[in-house]
This record gives sequence, structure tokens and C-alpha cells, in this order.
Amino acid sequence: MKIAELETFVVGNPPPRRGGRYFIFLKLVSDAGIEGLGEVYAASFRPQTLVAMIEDVFEQHVLGADPSRIEALWRNIYGRGYSQRPDISLMAVLSGIEMALWDIVGKATDKPVYALLGGKVHERLRTYTYLYPDEPGADTYSDSHIYRNPDRAAERALRYVTQGFTAVKFDPAGPYSTFDPRQPSLERLSLSEAFCKTLRSAVGTSCDLLFGTHGQFTASGAIRLARRLEAYDPLWFEEPTPPEVPEEMARVAAQTSIPIATGERLTTKYEFSRVLETKAASILQMNLGRVGGLLEAKKIAGMAEAHYAQIAPHLYCGPVVGAANIQLATCSPNFLILESIERWDGFHAKLLKTPIRWEEGYVIPPPSAGLGVELDEDVARAHPYSGEALHLMPASEPLAPPD
Repeated sequence: MKIAELETFVVGNPPPRRGGRYFIFLKLVSDAGIEGLGEVYAASFRPQTLVAMIEDVFEQHVLGADPSRIEALWRNIYGRGYSQRPDISLMAVLSGIEMALWDIVGKATDKPVYALLGGKVHERLRTYTYLYPDEPGADTYSDSHIYRNPDRAAERALRYVTQGFTAVKFDPAGPYSTFDPRQPSLERLSLSEAFCKTLRSAVGTSCDLLFGTHGQFTASGAIRLARRLEAYDPLWFEEPTPPEVPEEMARVAAQTSIPIATGERLTTKYEFSRVLETKAASILQMNLGRVGGLLEAKKIAGMAEAHYAQIAPHLYCGPVVGAANIQLATCSPNFLILESIERWDGFHAKLLKTPIRWEEGYVIPPPSAGLGVELDEDVARAHPYSGEALHLMPASEPLAPPD
């Protein structure tokens, strides 16, 4: 069996745009007619540029290739052009392609991918969601917005608890910019502490609190923030410093009792090995559409297991990455929790012929072959993305207190 065709889909995510402005899906088709689905999670170029990158890699490495030779194909793409080092955009392209290859191999053998990567460990997968506002597009600088109002956030958290969630994530620490890291403002230190205090009082011990940041702070600033939060026992403190220097994040980890989580901006086993070696984090948040694909993520999970670290696959993109995350989580002994976009409903569900099965706070791994999902191509084509913005857009000027 050989790979014969490629098709890409750049899908605009309609309001409230939970998961980003757009999703980039790809489909590989073998000469036996078996189709494989993948998703590319790349934020540093416009999606039209990413499509050209996907086509370039496909033409040079994937067209005519045996879909089962994933390890060899991975090495050839990773090292193309004499690079042989983590390249975040190239690895995103490779991730989507590798994901689709596993989907084909799973369908050819009539097995879920998790069965090919060690077999099922977990019968169901615990999930969490961000605290999303009731009013999409509301002014985030308004004092009534849930990202600035602890009482409103607590009300929203309780609604998610009622739905079945046992963990929620929130990030009141303020915006991020291309000029970070910086010190947190006193206003944001106080607001972050108030969030944790109010939410803990509201949910008690029925729900874990996941404190999110986006690498905005210096190590000293993150330590100041962590000390304000420790009394409320968050399950994690996410990406307290930028991802490029794990030694600085390790300074934070050494100064707080809160577990450190990181990884959504990292790619390949090489970058994650530095996190583990420096003891920068004990919870790894690889995104399957960026990290290098399923097999690479499984290797990272194995390295983490040897350090008594856990994995919590990241999701701020589309449902195909979500499906790949589920495959990895199902076969990984050190799985902790899975990020979801609320209950995998809304536009994420519409994009799939059969939505991901979510029940009372848990995802049920699918028994079907491959990734276990099929893209509704009519829905995908009906929502093309024609914008110019990137998937995520940080502030482009330095942020000064109060931010």
C-alpha cells in the first residue's frame, strides 16, 4: 500500500471561536482507497502558507510512501534540508501527516491507534475545560467579564461542575505579549489570588483548579504569584515562564508546592527531555498537532513515566488533534487529565460525522479503527477561513502595570 493523494482543509471556526480562529486539517488517501485524517497545529504563519508547507513535504516525502514506515518517514522529514533540530512549523506539518498515517494503518489493520501503541490502559479519560464566558465577544476589560470577576467565574465553574467536570482552568493573570517575560502587576497578583480563593470556596474539594498562564513572567515574578496561590491547592501552575529556557521554569518549580505544567509550545522528545532533566515541570502538556505526532508523543510519555511525571494533552485547536490526544491518553499509564473544549460539542461536534463521546466529565475512548473519527467534509468546506490573522495574536507592545 502506498500514499497516493493529499487534500487540505482550512476551516474557519465561527463565533464564539473556542479553540482558535481556524483549524488546518489534511487527508491522505492510499492507493487502496483508505483515507487518513490529520490536523496541523501551527500558529507562526498564516494558514495559506502552512498549506504550501504541507504540500511541499507531501510531494518530497509522503507521495508514494508506505504508510506503515512511520519511523523512517519521521526521520527524513525531521532532518530535511540539513535541519535535524526541532522546528516548530515543520514539526506541526509532520504531526498532521504522521497522525493521518496512523489513521490509515489503524484502518488497514482494523484496530484503534491506541491498540497499536500498547493497548488500552484507561477505560475512560478525565477531562477539564477552560471557564468560557456566557457572552462570546464580551469586553474582556469589563469588570463584569468572568476573566476579571471572581464571583462570575465561580458561578461559571459551578455550572461546569454540575455538568460533570471535576477540573476547570482559568487564567486571570493578564495578557501576554511578544516582549515577555515581565513582573506581574500588583493588581493581577491580587486578582489571581482572589480567583483561587473564590473558586475554591465555591467548588470545595469537588473540583480541581488549574491555574493557567502563558509564559508572561520572569521566574521571580512567577514565584511571587505562586506563593499567593499555594493556600488554595491548585492542581497545577501552567507555563509560568516562557518555554525557551526550562532552567528558569525549574527555578519556579523548586520554589513552590504547586505542580508545574508545560508543553503546548514545545515539540519533539528533545525539547521535552530538557524539561524533565532540569525538573522544570512534572506535568507535560504536549499538543499532538505540533509535538511530532503520536509516536513521538508516546516516546515523550515514556520518558515522563521514568521521571514519575504525568501527561495532560493540550487542546486549543480542532477535534482531530482532540481525537489523537484521546488515542495517546488511552494507552499511557501516566495519563493525568485531558483538555477539552467544554463537552466536545458546538462546532467541534459538527465537524465530525460522529462526535467524541463525553459522559459526566469523562471521554470514552472509541473502539473504532484508526483515530476513531471521520471529518464531515461538507461542513469543513462550508466554513472556509479567509482571514489574515494568525491562530493566536499576542500583544505586540510591552505591557506595563496595570495590564
